[in-house]
Amino acid sequence: MNRKAPDYRLVVNGTNITPKVNGRLIDLTLSEDRGGEADTLSLTLSDHDGALEIPPKGASIEVAIGWRGEGLTEKGTYVVDDAQYTWPPNQITISARSADMRGQLPARRTRSWHQETIGSIVQSIAGSRGLNPVIGAGLAARQIDHMDQTDESDINFLTRLAEKHDAIATVKAGRLLFLAKGEAKTASGASLPVITITPGSGDSGTYQEKDREDYTGVTAFYNDTDTGEQKSVTAGTNARIKRLRGTYPTAAEALAEANAELGRISRGEATFGLTLAIGRPELSPEYRLKVSGIKPQIDAREWVVSSVSHSLSDGGFTTSISAETLGS
Repeated sequence: MNRKAPDYRLVVNGTNITPKVNGRLIDLTLSEDRGGEADTLSLTLSDHDGALEIPPKGASIEVAIGWRGEGLTEKGTYVVDDAQYTWPPNQITISARSADMRGQLPARRTRSWHQETIGSIVQSIAGSRGLNPVIGAGLAARQIDHMDQTDESDINFLTRLAEKHDAIATVKAGRLLFLAKGEAKTASGASLPVITITPGSGDSGTYQEKDREDYTGVTAFYNDTDTGEQKSVTAGTNARIKRLRGTYPTAAEALAEANAELGRISRGEATFGLTLAIGRPELSPEYRLKVSGIKPQIDAREWVVSSVSHSLSDGGFTTSISAETLGS
């Protein structure tokens, strides 16, 4: 029986160190999250003969992972935050974060956005940082009455804006993405395929249905400046309504908040975690999943991946995913 062998490529500051690392890799863990958190990389290497160098803080590491003979999946560039050398046994441990999230949007700014669309805000920030914007079609035209950015980084501001609209804001491959959660787009804006997973030998998982109110719609209130009256808008249906507290400045913002909350409710119906004994390097947050062969209520749902962790060594490669039900 042929056993699949994991494969990887590590390039540090432009130099491919894979041949030197082969046979020394104790662990490579790559954690990917949706939205404003940086993806992280951790490496543990054996230095039993003292032949390895400790990478300096700030060194760049390009990572690709996969299975031997099947090609590698590029997983981006990471910047070293911390490197440790311990003995015995002689080991080097490296921690790094996504270069895109570290390098592009950290500086704090103070400014106000008034009577702008989400599209114009994202395009403005992307242009000032030399990034290409990728904006969800349903989000670009949404009007923002007023929003302050006070001593706040661009990525924090965009994350806050995204949360108000049930979206994600992140930087990938030189692009600034602002997409609805579950929209399933690559960094270039292309649609991600729906992946079907049939759990096999060695896989393990958990499924949980959450105890929550079964709301079918969400109502939000706003001030009508023409009449001076408080009015409401509703996302979803009126069968069982959740009413948001507070009053929003415009009908558009009230409806955006109602839609965002309805999306969060829909995705919160159930959660699903799965560890694949045979890793899937292509999996990343926002992929949509269909599962076959577990339980009817699990198989019947469509899932959206919220986080992924790939764990690889010279002896094996596993992928763990966390997913939630796809919002309506």
